[in-house]
Amino acid sequence: MIFRLDERLVFPDPELAEPDGLLAVGGDLSTQRLLLAYQNGIFPWYSDNTPILWYSPHERFVIYADELKVSASMKRFLRKQPFAITVNKCFSDVIEACSSIERKDQDGTWITEDMKAAYIKLNEESYAHSIEVWQQNDLVGGMYGIPINHVFCGESMFSKISNASKVALIHTCGLYKMLDCQMPTEHLASMGGRMISRKEYMDALTDAV
Repeated sequence: MIFRLDERLVFPDPELAEPDGLLAVGGDLSTQRLLLAYQNGIFPWYSDNTPILWYSPHERFVIYADELKVSASMKRFLRKQPFAITVNKCFSDVIEACSSIERKDQDGTWITEDMKAAYIKLNEESYAHSIEVWQQNDLVGGMYGIPINHVFCGESMFSKISNASKVALIHTCGLYKMLDCQMPTEHLASMGGRMISRKEYMDALTDAV
């Protein structure tokens, strides 16, 4: 059963999500609703031609910081200190790059103009963070997401040159106990990503110690 949201600031029990994780339709992208969503393992994912769709997968693809796998070649690359890394220096530029960069086997973007505005507002209120990767004065990679306690709920990343997004990911894993990648990829699996149950995910999400 897919639930329809109204103006009330409430979500149904995430356990009631469809097999594909779809839980609810509608509502808005207010700061309060977005924070409530992430605190309960829910996130928005939709396109311009659909209403707001809210997902809460029964399993989640994550990287635990202490399970992060960095290849020997990547370690050598990092020792050269090829990039400078900043946090929250230019959030709007990062989300714009994430929305506009071309991706293999993907037609268009799910980061709509409304999504951009909502997450930029979250950043302005210190709820959404970005990690920027620089080569000299050029922004060449980065990622953004929502930190909840010791979990970084990653929303999207981009890379304009080789290894830039990997560096952003590795840096993020140094700041949090877990990186929520949402969806599995071979690339993320090679870096230690694995599926965990909803209970494991929620336990991590609510661990404030």
